[in-house]
Amino acid sequence: MTDCKVCVDAGVCKMKTIITATTDEMGMVKLDIKSDCPDILKMSWRLESFSPYSEVEAEFYKSEVYKLAQETPIPHTACPVPSAMVKAIEVAGDLGLKRDVTIRFIDDDSEA
Repeated sequence: MTDCKVCVDAGVCKMKTIITATTDEMGMVKLDIKSDCPDILKMSWRLESFSPYSEVEAEFYKSEVYKLAQETPIPHTACPVPSAMVKAIEVAGDLGLKRDVTIRFIDDDSEA
């Protein structure tokens, strides 16, 4: 299994989050979260180990990460941190590759 570390710069709020995903001998993924955001920290206190297969293939409303984001609650639906958590679980579980994800604002299609 591949352990990984992800840094999320959430944008306008300027709060950074570092997610470290490690896999145990049973293939379960544990997340360690360091964040400037109090809501993300509160969510992180409730995180348990994840089955990468179950989490990555879950429908959004059945994802344990997104359920915790709803229950915490994370007050900003556009927050990219829960998505980054799922991505880290995917990579640590050897279900995806380490590849950056980018959201850029553009004025014209030619900038894509």
